[in-house]
Amino acid sequence: MAAQGSPNVLALIKELNWLGKNGDYEKALKVTNKILQELPEDEKVFHCKIVSLVHLGKYEDALIALKKNPKLSGELLFEKAYCEYRLNRNEESMKTIKLGDPNDPRLKELLGQLYYRLEMYNESFEIYRDLIKNSAGNFEDERETNLSAVVAALCLYTDDQVEDISLREETYELCYNAACKLTGQGQFQAAYEKLKRAEELCKENFGDDSDASKEEIDGELAIIWVQMGYVLQRLNKKDDALKLYNQVVKLKPLDPVLLAVASNNIITINKDQNMFDSKKRIKAATSGDLKHKLVSRQKQSIAVNECLLHMYAGQADQCHKCAHLLQQSSSSLSANKGFLIESTQLLREKNSEEAIKLLQVFLCKNADVLELKLSLAQIYLSQEHVYKACDVLKTLGEDTYTPGVISTLVTLYTSQEDKEAASEIINQAVEWYHKNKSNSPDLISLIKASSQIHLNIGKPQVAAQMLEQMRRNNPDDLKILAQLILAYSKFDTKKAQEMSKHFPPIEELSHDIDLDSLESSASWFANKWVKKAAKTTEASPRPLTKGSKDLFKKRHKKKKILPKNYDPIVAPDPERWLPMRERSYYRGKKKNRKKDIGSCWIVCSRWD
Repeated sequence: MAAQGSPNVLALIKELNWLGKNGDYEKALKVTNKILQELPEDEKVFHCKIVSLVHLGKYEDALIALKKNPKLSGELLFEKAYCEYRLNRNEESMKTIKLGDPNDPRLKELLGQLYYRLEMYNESFEIYRDLIKNSAGNFEDERETNLSAVVAALCLYTDDQVEDISLREETYELCYNAACKLTGQGQFQAAYEKLKRAEELCKENFGDDSDASKEEIDGELAIIWVQMGYVLQRLNKKDDALKLYNQVVKLKPLDPVLLAVASNNIITINKDQNMFDSKKRIKAATSGDLKHKLVSRQKQSIAVNECLLHMYAGQADQCHKCAHLLQQSSSSLSANKGFLIESTQLLREKNSEEAIKLLQVFLCKNADVLELKLSLAQIYLSQEHVYKACDVLKTLGEDTYTPGVISTLVTLYTSQEDKEAASEIINQAVEWYHKNKSNSPDLISLIKASSQIHLNIGKPQVAAQMLEQMRRNNPDDLKILAQLILAYSKFDTKKAQEMSKHFPPIEELSHDIDLDSLESSASWFANKWVKKAAKTTEASPRPLTKGSKDLFKKRHKKKKILPKNYDPIVAPDPERWLPMRERSYYRGKKKNRKKDIGSCWIVCSRWD
């Protein structure tokens, strides 16, 4: 073995140093192999070999080399963790990082990226904020960009409250992430303006770079265009969004995530139209290369849209298959949509009983899913099972007492003429609001509606009690007073007369009324009637007298035309109004009497 200071080894080391500075890692890898043949235990040369393999994207080879040389790889935990990270071995990478120095900025930054990939955004946020505060170097812009991306992800994919931190927006990446943050907060118009600014910054940035190719510039702009299309879609400008999506698809970007998101969003715009185009797009959105590149929320959206596409295309078997996969998802949101889509598909197949069974089985295990309970109630109503639908609506928990559900229940019970049930459900709603939301404006609306219902079903005493309670809280409300007088008039006229004294004088009530505006706001029918009356009065200005020419002529009755051969002595035939063939004395014509003897008639029914 050659000595460390031999001329051959020294020359190879100088060549390795020169190749590393120029970024020629392919040749550098060959040189490191030559040096390691002479110096197999040289840690620095081995480190250069691992770095060359990483830069060449040969992560598996780098891990094999690290495993074969445990003595030389003891200090290369970052390189090992990075290779595992790039090979999507997230758990192994996490274990390797934990073995290293927790204060190593390289390991901390890699851990922040790993947390981001695992959608642990809060942990990633804490790491990047700590790095920016306590670390200095040439990577400040990259770290701030990563921090802004984490903040945007927190707003887009979680319901967590995000700490308000001031970040720069000088580069197009920072401006783009700020727009994503606004999108997650629902500020779509502000997000669109921010994306337009990011587009301008991107063009300015690459305009100064003569080495950048058109494909590289379009690839960066395409990311902004897809997000801009999503914002326009949320602003209900679907035509403009579709133009941007198609523009990105025509570019055929190298990033499969970009193509998948654009294709998926095109499908959502197409809905049940343009099925041929949607089928082409779903192939790009469900490519096998996207497994480790899409976040879970994106995967769920694409899976749901694929299932809906099969349903709209009439592909029942594939729809059921995709729905079953959704039902097995770890996400409760995707599982719920899977059951909902499959029940809808069963209804399209006119198999309502199976749809009801499917929803009932699911709701036995998951009783808190509102949308599926409402779907079950809707199916019951479509089958005219009103009471079963009402029973489902009464199991919605607190949502049962929302004004919409209460009004639906009262309407359904009233349609079945079940006045007692309608009265009971609205009384329960009023009691619930008194206990839980006594200051809610919905309580007043419910009491008014309850009093009106009790008046309609013949319970004015109950209505009067409720209105009295309302009047104590709102003594100046004249509408409540009017309803109260109406309720008392049904069973206690003296009380009604006493209450009517609380009304202000008519002059006070009518002093703000504009008679001209009332007349002008009359309906078209009233105006038409007024015009007719005016024409009638103009046509008859003089009173009619006995000798006047304006008298209407008397109509003479026409003479009755009697049938031929009419004999007033003979009584008319009582069957004269029946057709001849249906009369009791009809015997048929002689020439047709033997026509149907021995013939056989076959009656065919066609089932639709």
